[in-house]
Amino acid sequence: MESQQVKGSRVLAVESAKTWEFVIGQAQIQACPVVIHFTADWCAPSKFMEGFFEELALKYPDILFLSVDVDELKSVAEKLDVKAMPTFLFMKEDYNQATDKIVGANAEELHKRVAHFAQMSRQGSHDATSPKFSGVV
Repeated sequence: MESQQVKGSRVLAVESAKTWEFVIGQAQIQACPVVIHFTADWCAPSKFMEGFFEELALKYPDILFLSVDVDELKSVAEKLDVKAMPTFLFMKEDYNQATDKIVGANAEELHKRVAHFAQMSRQGSHDATSPKFSGVV
C-alpha cells in the first residue's frame, strides 16, 4: 500500500487505490470522520492550502485528514465527483459520498466548516471516549 505521512504531520497522503480502500474502510469501521483535500501538483491554490490543512489536522485530532492527488487517483476523484482543485470533502457514516463539499482555496470557510463538522461529529458519537483513527498504513 502506498501512502505517505511526513514525520509530525497529521495529514495522510493517499497515493494508491488500494490504500484509499484500506484507509476509508478503517475509518468506516471506527466511525471516524474524514476530511479529504483533493489536490494536484500543478495547482497553486491547492499548494497554498496545504499548510492551513495541516494546521486543521493538528487542531482536530479526532478527524482523519487525507490528501489525494487527483492525477494519481483519478478513479477516486471521478467516483466522488471532484472536478476542480482544491476540493475538500467531508465524510461521515456513508463513506461513498460526501456530507459536505468546498471547492476553492477559501481558508476561512474551510476552518468554519471543519469546526462545525468536528462539533457535529462529537455530538453524533455515542461514546465520548471512542478511539481515534488507528489504521496502520
